[in-house]
Amino acid sequence: MRTFISLAIAGSVSLAAGAQGVVALRTLAQPAAKAIAEAALAECAAQGFHTTVAVVDRAGDLLVLLRDEQANSATIDMARSKAYTALVFRAPTLEFQKPTAADPARAAQRDVPGILALGGGVPITVDGDIVGAVGSSGSNQTADDACAKAGIAKAEALLKPPAR
Repeated sequence: MRTFISLAIAGSVSLAAGAQGVVALRTLAQPAAKAIAEAALAECAAQGFHTTVAVVDRAGDLLVLLRDEQANSATIDMARSKAYTALVFRAPTLEFQKPTAADPARAAQRDVPGILALGGGVPITVDGDIVGAVGSSGSNQTADDACAKAGIAKAEALLKPPAR
């Protein structure tokens, strides 16, 4: 009985120290995700590439997927995996790719399900918070990366946090 009371008191103290016990999180809105995907797809199309673009929310769940009519079907999974990788590792996939290839201690990160160490995935950040990520697939890694970044840049007005 004494152990139970001690645990109950310790639990209530730590809950009080953590404020309400509820965390408010920002996440990417679907209209912004769609605008990012459309802009990224248009950027790659302007360069002559037939790509697929995926946008995921802060939990890694798919919000938008757009595929050019001539894009290979393999680009669907690759775009989503690039977005997920950028989200999970909090960095563009081009930056994730190099250290995981060069460092045997980090190489196993490439084997995590859903991870793809190819350029084209970029986190979407608002005031330092990662709210989602975008992945582009179907061109070369450098162009995919540039298209994903162009999508975010063209939708930047939608990503501004509301005035407080």
